[in-house]
Amino acid sequence: MSLLDSVVRRTRTTLHRTAPGLGRRARHAVSPWRRSLSLRVVSITLLVSSLLVAAFGYFVAKQITAGLVVAKRQAAVRQVSSGAGTVTQQLAALSGAQDPQLAASVRDVVVNLYSVPTRAGTYEVKLVPDSRIDVAPYGGPAPDQTKIEVPAALRDTVSRKGALAYQFTTANPDGQGSRPYLAVGEHVDVGWGVFDLYYLFPLDDEVAAANLVRNTTIIAGLALVLLLALMAAIVARMVVTPVRAAARTAQRLSAGLLHERMEVRGEDDLARLAASFNQMASNLQNQIVRLEELSRLQRRFTSDVSHELRTPLTTVRMAADMLYAGRDEFPPAAARSSELLADELDRFEALLTDLLEISRFDAGFAVLDAEAVDLVPIVQRVAAGFGVLAERLHAPVQLHTPDGPVIAEVDPRRVERVLRNLIGNAIEHGEHRPVEVHLAADERTVAIAVRDHGIGLRPGEEKLVFNRFWRADPSRARQTGGTGLGLSISLEDARLHGGWLEAWGAPGQGSQFRLTVPARAGDRIVSSPLPLVPPDADVSPAPLALPAGPAGSGGAAGTLDDEPTPHAPDADPLTAGSTRGGGDE
Repeated sequence: MSLLDSVVRRTRTTLHRTAPGLGRRARHAVSPWRRSLSLRVVSITLLVSSLLVAAFGYFVAKQITAGLVVAKRQAAVRQVSSGAGTVTQQLAALSGAQDPQLAASVRDVVVNLYSVPTRAGTYEVKLVPDSRIDVAPYGGPAPDQTKIEVPAALRDTVSRKGALAYQFTTANPDGQGSRPYLAVGEHVDVGWGVFDLYYLFPLDDEVAAANLVRNTTIIAGLALVLLLALMAAIVARMVVTPVRAAARTAQRLSAGLLHERMEVRGEDDLARLAASFNQMASNLQNQIVRLEELSRLQRRFTSDVSHELRTPLTTVRMAADMLYAGRDEFPPAAARSSELLADELDRFEALLTDLLEISRFDAGFAVLDAEAVDLVPIVQRVAAGFGVLAERLHAPVQLHTPDGPVIAEVDPRRVERVLRNLIGNAIEHGEHRPVEVHLAADERTVAIAVRDHGIGLRPGEEKLVFNRFWRADPSRARQTGGTGLGLSISLEDARLHGGWLEAWGAPGQGSQFRLTVPARAGDRIVSSPLPLVPPDADVSPAPLALPAGPAGSGGAAGTLDDEPTPHAPDADPLTAGSTRGGGDE
């Protein structure tokens, strides 16, 4: 039994090693067929035309050969019938089977029959007397031709039925190989006795003609197939070349070369296609330019307004601070108003700061100040900062960090801001349950996961969470005084690191956010040391894991099995979705 197990293990290992190679070779073999339209058109044309030409050639060759055989048989039957009349005319004059001139007459009849010209071509004659007539059979044109024997089945049919019959046979009279013959026999009654007359017609000319027809058909068929394949290749090239040009132009357009256009030649359908494509490209270019201008104006407006608000906000802040400091001398209503004014100014100032940060991301001016830091103290410091809020909401923050340091080249200010947003949201939406923060690392990546056991997500909400100012429950009171831009900024911070910010959630199961960044700045990440779906989840819905790649480039999206797709499209913070609210920190 152990020997059998060893054999099975070795076989399985061999299959695992060879199967990927076979699969790759099969994919490489199929790839040209799938990629090349010309190859498919020419191959299909070649296959179909080969089948049609082969069927047509077989039918034509068969019909011509059958026609040759029928013509030969008809001429042979007429010749035999004529020869039977000659035998009857010449042998009927004899007195009977005892006539002394019988043997000479038989030879003369055969010689005369052979000398008669006929449309059936060359032939050989055999005259076989009945068993009651005492004379030897004779064949011509020469005595050595008697070596060609008449088929026994034909002899039996002619003798027994007394009718004309024919049969195809082969013979080797000269010892140089078998040759095809048409044997025709007729029962001849001369009055005083019975003779069987046989003609043997060689079919060498018919075989040569059939071979000529077959060879001609094969050569003509091959030439026709090659000509059709050449025509298909030319037509496919005429059609595919503009399509390839359109594909190349579309790729250049998608790469940002908006001035690229197709060359228009002629006035046919392909020319109209190229003209329509160029018109579409021009319209797209105009729309993109217009949208870029609108986006630039919007970013400039946001930046200008944010900067312009700084001065009046500073003045209002100074006045509000003076009112807040002297609120004890005010009546209760005025004191409360000064407190509300101070709180709202704090929130307004935070919102203004976030708007300035968003405008920097939109303008592409955000810069990563990466340095090698230990992430454990950062996580502990952020968690400690929420101690009062966590105690008030009965949602303690539980840290799960490695015993040793976790060193990574990151921007500590941006990582700390991401953690503040994630932990603050988890506390606020945790429904008075503990919040778990996990930190893990491997050789190339570092991951931080924030898990809450709160309300979770309804289907479809995972597509909206990173939208700016989006909230899962608009009627829900904010506990942390956030601006609604926290998760959008966190997503951009993660992208700036070349990392991912992903989310998972389920109704009643809470949610989990996972930040994954490379251990060395600039490295590309392909996996995360922490799972996106928490191990304690009872259900495993398919979350939308938003990529957070480097700014201006595509990131990778995580999946349930924690194997992100390396080439997933980049997510726009204005349209991206994930779990829960749009960020309240």
